[in-house]
Amino acid sequence: MLLPNGIRHLPGYLDRPAQEALVEAVRAIVTEAPLFTPVMPGTGKEMSVRMTNCGELGWVTDKQRGYRYQPTHPVTNRPWPALPPQLLDLWRDIAGYENPPQACLVNFYADDARMGLHQDKDEQDLNAPVLSISLGNTCLFRVGGLNRNDRTLSLKLTSGDIIVLGGEGRLCFHGVDRIYPTTSTLLKNGGRINLTLRRVTS
Repeated sequence: MLLPNGIRHLPGYLDRPAQEALVEAVRAIVTEAPLFTPVMPGTGKEMSVRMTNCGELGWVTDKQRGYRYQPTHPVTNRPWPALPPQLLDLWRDIAGYENPPQACLVNFYADDARMGLHQDKDEQDLNAPVLSISLGNTCLFRVGGLNRNDRTLSLKLTSGDIIVLGGEGRLCFHGVDRIYPTTSTLLKNGGRINLTLRRVTS
């Protein structure tokens, strides 16, 4: 499958022990920075995913102030937990970018959750790639071009897969159309975790 220029799919990059270690790291993050349900700007409609963050900045959204990065959890008002070392290692090994990531968005998808087509464009530094890590149940990932109406293609992402959006593909529209239940035994109660590493400031 020919992906848009700048987008890389690294299937099975993380073996089972590495996946399990990341899940434990995510559990520690969620204990300190609980999952919350984000809402759309303007409408206040709830998204179907729950999320949290780690790193010096976290991506949040609400009805009043919209999409943005901030240094504190929107519910607890506490700073986000630090990025786990294994995520910093993955960025160093894969991203090909000199500056470290500042944010990791943690999205939890229940088996009925999805994510509409969108661009990752709230960052100041658009030269840095976005690194997306899949854990748990398989999803149907869809990616298009730089315009919302461009032709799209779909591929399944399984637990341990990594997607890199960089270069010409950094601002390509992408989303998750569905989750395939019971396709992984990694998470005890099912679902999918997506970890998205980003550099925010230039």
